[in-house]
Amino acid sequence: MTAIDLYLVRHGQTYFNLTRRLQGHSDAPLTESGIEDGHRAGKRLKNIHFDGAYSSDLTRAIHTAKYLLSENQAGSPIWPQQLPDFREENFGSFEGIDSQVALTQLNAFTDYPYSDYSDMIQKRGMAESMNLFALADPYHLAENYAEFIQRIQHGFDFLLREHKDGDQILVVAHGTTIRAIVNYFGHPEMAAHAIDNGAVTKIHLTGTDSGRVDLFNDSQDTL
Repeated sequence: MTAIDLYLVRHGQTYFNLTRRLQGHSDAPLTESGIEDGHRAGKRLKNIHFDGAYSSDLTRAIHTAKYLLSENQAGSPIWPQQLPDFREENFGSFEGIDSQVALTQLNAFTDYPYSDYSDMIQKRGMAESMNLFALADPYHLAENYAEFIQRIQHGFDFLLREHKDGDQILVVAHGTTIRAIVNYFGHPEMAAHAIDNGAVTKIHLTGTDSGRVDLFNDSQDTL
């Protein structure tokens, strides 16, 4: 059985992050702080040799990976391969909307209101939070949980096929994506917390549906 160590890094701050807008499959450029998030993450991971380096195919993740890998001193790849499977959740017609405005609209479909996105995940759970976006989207563009998890499983399957036992793999991805992954591996209490831009989460991946969370939302330590 192949087992790999997966280093999931959230992309750097974007202008949508700064203005508190839902981003999803839409994109916004990195801020100056977001560029630094990439460099800082790279400095923390500079001594790790990555046998493979990947990002989602959204610009904010690609650019963050580029800045991160530019700091590596352990012979890692210098450019990420793009994997659409690790995109952010698709929020459909809610993308680009102020997050609190979106939440007000979503509250119309629930029996009790949520104060913010993390509050919704804490009270409703990751799966039903994603399903709520799909239910409330009048254009039926937002993904439900089953659709989201299917593509994440496809991404895991690809990585496990492409790499050998013991490989260390970098994937630059997105906040909700990483939260959903740790939830998928049995940690809803972690998923309830927002991921910092540039933070590292480490998964010991042993199968498409089996893995262990070794590190969550770390933005301090040199690894």
